[in-house]
Amino acid sequence: MASRLFSLKYHPKCTLDPTFHGALPKCKLNKKTKNFLFQYKPCFPSSSTCIKRSTSLSSLTPQLEEILVLEEDERPLCQIWKEIQGCNDWDGLLDPMNPHLRREIIRYGEFAQACYDSFDFDPHSKYCGSCKYQGAHFFEKLGMADRGYQISRYLYATSNINLPNFFQKSNLSSVWSTHANWMGYVAVCTDEEEIKRLGRRDIVISWRGTVTYLEWIYDLKDILHQANFTKDPSIKMELGFYDLYTKKENSCSYCSFSAREQVLAEIKRLLEYYDGEEISITITGHSLGAALALITAYDIAELGLNLVEGGEFSNKVPITVYSFAGPRVGNLKFKERCDELGVKVLRVVNVHDKVPTVPGVFANEKLQFQKYLEEAVSFPWSYAHVGVELALDHTSSPFLKSTNDIACAHNLEAHLHLLDGYHGKGRRFCLVNKRDIALVNKDSNFLKSDYGVPPYWRQDENKGMVRNSDGRWVLPERPRVEAHPHDISHHLEKILKVASTSSQLKDA
Repeated sequence: MASRLFSLKYHPKCTLDPTFHGALPKCKLNKKTKNFLFQYKPCFPSSSTCIKRSTSLSSLTPQLEEILVLEEDERPLCQIWKEIQGCNDWDGLLDPMNPHLRREIIRYGEFAQACYDSFDFDPHSKYCGSCKYQGAHFFEKLGMADRGYQISRYLYATSNINLPNFFQKSNLSSVWSTHANWMGYVAVCTDEEEIKRLGRRDIVISWRGTVTYLEWIYDLKDILHQANFTKDPSIKMELGFYDLYTKKENSCSYCSFSAREQVLAEIKRLLEYYDGEEISITITGHSLGAALALITAYDIAELGLNLVEGGEFSNKVPITVYSFAGPRVGNLKFKERCDELGVKVLRVVNVHDKVPTVPGVFANEKLQFQKYLEEAVSFPWSYAHVGVELALDHTSSPFLKSTNDIACAHNLEAHLHLLDGYHGKGRRFCLVNKRDIALVNKDSNFLKSDYGVPPYWRQDENKGMVRNSDGRWVLPERPRVEAHPHDISHHLEKILKVASTSSQLKDA
C-alpha cells in the first residue's frame, strides 16, 4: 500500500518535475474510507519533510494533518445535475468543494475564456472587433472539439453606447463593420455521449468581457435605469449595461437587431427545436460579460421563455449563471426579482479583485438598511449582487507571484487556476484536475518565474500571417459571417406574444 505513495515534496532539490500538479493515485484505506485521494500540499517544506516511496503507512500518521484528503463523489453527474446547476443554491457543495461542481465551473469558465481567445482585438487588422473563426470551426480552432458542443449563432452589439472602452476598432479605413463588435455566442450540446453524461441537453450562452480588462470600469456612470423588461418601474439596472444589451444600429447589418433580440430569438428557436427534451440554459461570462450573463438570465426568466408546455419533463427549464469577476448589475429590487424567478447565480470572485465591488460602493447588499434606502429615501446609487458567492484568494496559490497588478487579480485564467486548487475555506490549496498552470500566463504575467512560462504567450501562429502563392506574407481574407438567421424576426414575434400572455396572466 505504502509503495503507491509518491513523494509529497515540492522543492527544486527533489526529483519531482516542478511543473507536476496532478493527483496522486487513489488509496483504499479501509471499508469506511474507500476511494480517498491523497494529494500533495504545494508548498516548499524542508528536505526533511519529504515522504519517500518506501515510507510505511504508520509513519505517515504525524503528517496526515498536512495532507489534503478528498473524497470523490461517486454519484454520476447525470443523477445530480440539477443540484450542480444550483437548484438548492449549492448548499453543501461549496465547502468542501464538490468535485463535480468544481469541474463544471471550470468547464463553463473555459466557455467564457473562449470568447477572449477567439476575439480579434488587433487594431492593425481590418477584422478588428470580429471573431477570428467561423462558427463551424470555432471549438476545433480553440482545441475544444471534444466538448460536444456546436455553435448555434454568434452575438453582436453596437458600439453606439456609453461604454467606449469596451469596443475594439480597426485603425484601417476598410473594416468589417464600423458599428459592431462580436460579443459572444450561443452553443448547444449535440454529442450524445456528452448529453448522457450531463443528464440533459445543455444550451450555453457565453458573453465576452473586455480585452482591455479594467478600462471599461471608469466609463460606468453609476446611473440606474429602469429595466423595461417588466411593468415594475422599481426594477433597475446600470445604464451602461442596459444600453449594451438593448441598443441597436439600423445602418449596420450586424446590429440591426440588438444583442437582446439576438439572444432571445435564438433561445426561443432552440427551445422549440428541442421540444420535449430535458434542457438546461447555462449562461456564463467574465467581467463585463458576467454582467450581460446575469441580465440575459433575468430577461429570459422575466419573459417566461423558459416555461415550456407539454413534453415528458418539467415545464420549467432551469436557468443557471456562472459568473466570473462580475460587477453588480442592478438594485435590490432587481436582485429580489431574480430570486423570485428562480434564476440561479454562482459568482466566482477573487477577494483581491476590485471589479466585483462596483458599482454600489456606498449602498449595496452588505448594508443593513439598503431596503429602506431604496424604498423610503429612493437613494439612486443602490446596487446588490445576485446569487451565491464563491470567494477565492490568489495568495493561497504557491504558483502565483505577489503583485500589485490589478489586472492579474481580475484575470479569468487565474480564477480557473484557483478553482482547480480550492477545496473550502481554510483548506490547503491543491490542484486536482491537472489543469496546466501555464494557462495562467496566457494573457497575464502572474506565474512565478521559476516555472519558465513567458507572460502573455498566447497568439496566433505568425500573428495570423500566411504566405500566399506569390511567396508574400499577408493576412488572409476571412469568409463573411452571416449577420442574422433569416427567421430571427419570426421568433421575435413569438417572444412578444409570450410576453403579452405573461403580462395578461399577471394582471388577472
